[in-house]
Amino acid sequence: MTRSLDGLVLAPVADQAPGQVGTRTRFEYHEARGRIWADYAGGDIVRGFLLGTREKDRLDFRYVQLKQDGSTSSGHCESTVVELDDGRIRLEERWEWESQRGSGTSVVEETRP
Repeated sequence: MTRSLDGLVLAPVADQAPGQVGTRTRFEYHEARGRIWADYAGGDIVRGFLLGTREKDRLDFRYVQLKQDGSTSSGHCESTVVELDDGRIRLEERWEWESQRGSGTSVVEETRP
């Protein structure tokens, strides 16, 4: 199992569709006893939260977010935790909206201090 996500800041490596998470979004992760949670904001996202579980290198969580236009949305995501050659953490994600239509993949990586 790779190291803990607790206290890590991660950012998307590419922009998603307009009005969604993008490269200016930052996720601050926390982890304790198989539970994960994060606060996120930036770009088109005013504030977002995710909450779920970790089993070995697999994350399963739900997320909810408030966008700049005042709308909210929510969904489900399953991620695989990968440790990069330089020691940073990458999450390879498969997500699906629950509040609207759509699904996709994304990658977020630990930011450098």
